[in-house]
Amino acid sequence: MPRARDLGIEIGSLPTGPTNSVLDVAGVGLGHATVWRDEPAPPEGRGLARTGVTCLVLAEDAFTRLVPAGGAVLNGAGECTGFITAAEWGSAETPVYLTSTLQLGRVYDSACRIELEVNPSSAVDFIIPVVAECDDSYLNDARRMQVEHEDVVAAYHAAMASRGSSTPPDEGAVGSGTGMSCLGFKGGIGTSSRVVGSASGDRHTVAVLLMTNFGAREELVVDGVHVGRALGPAPAAEPPKPAGSCIGVVVTDAPVDGASCARLARRVGLGLARAGSVAHHGSGEIFVGFGTGMRMDRDGNPDGTPVMTGRALDPLFVAVVEAAEEAVLNSIFTAPTVTGRDGNTSESANTPAVLDLVR
Repeated sequence: MPRARDLGIEIGSLPTGPTNSVLDVAGVGLGHATVWRDEPAPPEGRGLARTGVTCLVLAEDAFTRLVPAGGAVLNGAGECTGFITAAEWGSAETPVYLTSTLQLGRVYDSACRIELEVNPSSAVDFIIPVVAECDDSYLNDARRMQVEHEDVVAAYHAAMASRGSSTPPDEGAVGSGTGMSCLGFKGGIGTSSRVVGSASGDRHTVAVLLMTNFGAREELVVDGVHVGRALGPAPAAEPPKPAGSCIGVVVTDAPVDGASCARLARRVGLGLARAGSVAHHGSGEIFVGFGTGMRMDRDGNPDGTPVMTGRALDPLFVAVVEAAEEAVLNSIFTAPTVTGRDGNTSESANTPAVLDLVR
């Protein structure tokens, strides 16, 4: 399925990285484990599963050399573990895991197990993984425990293997995005990156990863074109979708501290707004930001790298907004039409009706 730029849609003015994804930040990896299952309803089976796990590895040694981190909330009807710790300490120590709402506990347990195995020394310390969720119950039988430990491990290993890849990662209906819907169409995983210059002459990459599960069809805006308004609302016979949510992750190789990571994360909401989000009452727009250009030891002591702050962050802010807007579009254009629980269907946005309006 094509990404937005494959369809001639170019968001903003900043250049993208080579893969136009989070993989453009050195050391970062992205992997998925998709759970797609068609079984009878209980007790004979587990019903229809349209769900999974997505793992974003920030740095291989994040446990021993903490990554600056911070977060922001646009609308708080959701959950992200590790968020409070990031706000207090300005750091994170594990990969970021994304999944379905009712699977968050299972993924958290598995994330701890993975960290204990990868870092045996962590057995004498506590671990607070970063795990965030969205509600995929429109397509997925979310009342069943569909995700297993092996799925989380598979997503982690896939993320580790993808580091340094020159190929854009899978997007749309994969991993944790398998059962998500966005702006009246099939949503899921989307990512984009931007390259910016600094006053000192350095160049930095800023990338955004989204799990999109928000909005109504009439709200969809594509590069300033009110596509959803022109299409009109979804057919009345279609069951209403949950209020949704969006998890946004920013990662940059710029030397930023925890406070600046929070400021970068907050700008994800501006990118979502450009695509049509209004952050509905029941929607959980939760954003986290991470920097890999400056690191800390286990006691929180910085490594001495001069940090970017103040007005120096302005180019990074622009990059976050542009990348977040494009990541929304990538999530819906790369996703095929998916039918799931009770015959509920989320249609792909990659249709002649939508593309004609954009053109």
